[in-house]
Amino acid sequence: MDMAGMKTILSETFEGPEGNSSWFTESKPRSGLFGTIDPLSSEEASVLIEGVTIAAHTDHTRYHLWANNQSLEGKEQDFNWDESWEIGAVTSGEWEEIKNGLHHEYMKMTEYISQERDFNSSTTTILLGALAHAAYHLGAIRQMIKCIK
Repeated sequence: MDMAGMKTILSETFEGPEGNSSWFTESKPRSGLFGTIDPLSSEEASVLIEGVTIAAHTDHTRYHLWANNQSLEGKEQDFNWDESWEIGAVTSGEWEEIKNGLHHEYMKMTEYISQERDFNSSTTTILLGALAHAAYHLGAIRQMIKCIK
């Protein structure tokens, strides 16, 4: 299976679209997850909206990527999904750590896609699930920003 399309959509989800066209986000630069969360202060990321913060959504997305990366590496383990939602108010240092962690896990997944030659159905399912999950949280975070701006 050719993974070029997967890499393109994953990149758009996190980094935003290339040029002036888009597959599913806005066709503006930085309309992916990183461009959406980078300008937010730790105070904005800490605002509680319907019982959850943008910081929690972001860290949950990071945790989900981490769990998927673990599975891709064959490191099956028990994942604590509830713990990934426990983040409330964050300091500026904690917020930067969450964003950096998300970027790290994204880079790890893109490297995996670049190196892998033969994708079986399990690998493809993990990657598609990670993509859909991240796209969902991108939309949720963008809606939450409307509440705090």
